[in-house]
Amino acid sequence: MSDDFEEFDLPDVPMGGAMLGDGTFDQAAIDAMFGDSGVPQEAKKGLRAVLESRVIAHERLPMLEVVCDRVVRAFSSSMRNLTSDAIEVSLEEVTSTRFGEFVGRVALPAMIGVFHIQEWENYGLVTVESGLIYAVVDALLGGRGGSAPVLIDGRAFTTIETKLVSRMLDLALSDFSEAFAPIEPITMGLERIETNPRFAAIAGNSNICAVATFRVDMDGRGGKFSMLLPYATLEPVREKLLQRFMGEKSGRDHIWEEHMVSEISKTDISLDVVLGEAAMSLDKLRSLAVGDVVNLAQSPDAPLELRCGGVPLGRAQIGQRSGKMAVRLITGISRNPYQECA
Repeated sequence: MSDDFEEFDLPDVPMGGAMLGDGTFDQAAIDAMFGDSGVPQEAKKGLRAVLESRVIAHERLPMLEVVCDRVVRAFSSSMRNLTSDAIEVSLEEVTSTRFGEFVGRVALPAMIGVFHIQEWENYGLVTVESGLIYAVVDALLGGRGGSAPVLIDGRAFTTIETKLVSRMLDLALSDFSEAFAPIEPITMGLERIETNPRFAAIAGNSNICAVATFRVDMDGRGGKFSMLLPYATLEPVREKLLQRFMGEKSGRDHIWEEHMVSEISKTDISLDVVLGEAAMSLDKLRSLAVGDVVNLAQSPDAPLELRCGGVPLGRAQIGQRSGKMAVRLITGISRNPYQECA
């Protein structure tokens, strides 16, 4: 046997693993090589654990779901008027996610609209996927429905395409503002459209946001768009969004309210003119007969009190018109009748 040994390099085996006789690695070596040593990692504590947690604890916002349902009905009509096509809009889900996760899931190419809410002085996002973009552009430029989906060739969106999609986004934001009006009057305005998610950062990656996803179908074409509102943006109306039904504090319906006002204004009521008042005992009242005179401390030209249901409304003078007794108001209808007519 020769004492000369041929030198050769052995592959570096991570600690804790071993190379088998046939040149392969055991599972421990593979796990160590890819960073999975099987040793439990030190648990994150404090603020870092909160920020990096993937578990999102959030309050459900029932009234936000009601708003989104109203958006579906309103936006369906708006899109029909815009495209003159048969449009079906549906709400897929209302969920919560972190801003960084939402932006990371945006499938490019896409358009990302940044809108401003004037009353809250804050921002939100609306993302439109490529399928819906090309469907809207095709419909507005007179394309035939039912055709195969347009293949994305990786090019940037043209100015015309951006302008056409902006019209759709303006309608969506307007309908969302109108749907939000029974809870809180707001004004949403589209500020700009981005195609790169990095330029549409309106919140930190760890901020929790509410996301509503809608689907638009138009004669075999269509796609999805999502509206994102950070919880920080919704903070001014958080208490109202926590309501479970429209019958609570801010849940009045303006349609029903206007109907009630209209019907009440048509209601017939009876008015009483008080000629005067006199105090007498019960015995004297019981002894009154036909022809007796009750003296009232009123002169013929003194103003009389006008009442409705016992509530004083104002002052009037008695007279005659068209052969009938009449009164003429000499004061306006009092808003605080007990104080002004006392």
